[in-house]
Amino acid sequence: MSGKVDFDEHTENYNKLLRESVGFFSENDAYFARYKVELVHKAIPAPPARILEYGCGIGRNIPFLKQYFPDAVIEGSDVSPASLDMARQEHPDNTFFLEDGSYEGEGYDLIFVASVYHHIPPSERQATTNSLAKRLKPGGSVYVFEHNPYNPVTRRIVNNCIYDADAVLLKPAELKSLIRKADLDLTALAYCLFIPPKLSALIWMEKHLGWLPLGGQYWVCATRPG
Repeated sequence: MSGKVDFDEHTENYNKLLRESVGFFSENDAYFARYKVELVHKAIPAPPARILEYGCGIGRNIPFLKQYFPDAVIEGSDVSPASLDMARQEHPDNTFFLEDGSYEGEGYDLIFVASVYHHIPPSERQATTNSLAKRLKPGGSVYVFEHNPYNPVTRRIVNNCIYDADAVLLKPAELKSLIRKADLDLTALAYCLFIPPKLSALIWMEKHLGWLPLGGQYWVCATRPG
């Protein structure tokens, strides 16, 4: 594995790098953000009052979290100060804070984590999961989206992406183990991102393919016991 990626170095051209990496799947780099937030919106049983996006980066998912959960208080955290500065500029009505693993504020009903875990060193993943679990309100849920290591196209994208130079992909079994050890209840696990939007006539098939380990990513939902 290469050295730790400094995301401050890629803040200004993050969207450009993303388009170059996944342009074959969708020319619209906002597609992936909308897709994931919409999936959570459909899956979550009740509208959340407080949301945290853990690893929010420059805030690409924030507009869609605001769109689908308009009544929620939405906050974001990240380890990159430069990314947070950009997120604050783009979304001045939202609160963003530098992530250090600790949190003393009010709990969250929903924690949204999109393509973050593969950047966390394996030795630190359990501590991260434990921290997220403690931030949830009783009955609150964390939704985690990750690259599918079983998908050869996904592996190729990761191997050729500058800001994934430190990536260590994790299998669903590892994520399930992290969740279990954090005393959370696993309530859902499915694969996603099968059909590119250019084949929009087939998008309806996505909801029937969650069991198939060939999607570009997978997601899990874990809930803190009430």
